[in-house]
Amino acid sequence: MTELLYRASLDEDLRPLSALLWQQRIVHRIVEEDGCQVVLLAQSTDRDRAGDLLSRWQSGELQVTLKAAPRPQKRESALPALLRSAPVTLLLIALSVLGFLLIYLGAPVSWIAMLTYEPFSLQSGRPVFEPSTGEAWRLITPAFLHFGLMHIVFNSLWCWELGRRIETALGSLNLAGLFVATAALSNFAQHTVSGPVLFGGLSGVVYAFLGFSWVAGRVNPRWRPLAPATPIMLFMVGWLVVCLLGVVDVLGFSVANAAHVGGLLSGAAIGLVFALVYRNRPAV
Repeated sequence: MTELLYRASLDEDLRPLSALLWQQRIVHRIVEEDGCQVVLLAQSTDRDRAGDLLSRWQSGELQVTLKAAPRPQKRESALPALLRSAPVTLLLIALSVLGFLLIYLGAPVSWIAMLTYEPFSLQSGRPVFEPSTGEAWRLITPAFLHFGLMHIVFNSLWCWELGRRIETALGSLNLAGLFVATAALSNFAQHTVSGPVLFGGLSGVVYAFLGFSWVAGRVNPRWRPLAPATPIMLFMVGWLVVCLLGVVDVLGFSVANAAHVGGLLSGAAIGLVFALVYRNRPAV
């Protein structure tokens, strides 16, 4: 049965009184009745405590300052958040998609030849390569060339999965440096093994990210979340072995195995160096 505590005019602000009552865990409600505000207690046993609070509040002994509730923050759209969290990773994917579109949409051969490891021209429908002279960008630009839909989709997904983790942990500048170094090394490895042929793709860099994450995540405890899960490592290394054994070649696919191995080993080596250097340093 409710107990009447206080009756007030409609223009009196009873929120401070209500706050005091709730602070003391006195259950109550405020209703409008006969043109007045009425404070009703849920339990008559709270009458004495509530009456004391009412008297002290009316005398000014107890004062309550009410603050407006904070406005709910507007949720940021997904794209700006992604751009800030992993800009270099997204840039690598975007450039790879652009490289795929150049080939898929039949861009002039001269455009594509600007991005290959060595410049080439078509003679009787076959590429004829010439030695590169001082064009340093060719060390990395083959990573952006993709020759099929599955090629670009596979590499983009793994670049996002592995690259954004590294970028979040080590920063955009370190990821950019890791890309440049491992793209150059994996492309060099492929050119050294295969000679002047048309090759490309981000998969050498993807394997570099895999090797870097696996080694750095195990050597440096702070970067343990970087380490890929065991099923992912088994899948990626298993796929590498399948390609090295020539199974994929039998199915009619050409795979840059040397770039994969070169990327994996160079990424692992750089991951080891980073992990040891930053092991006892503050977070990057």
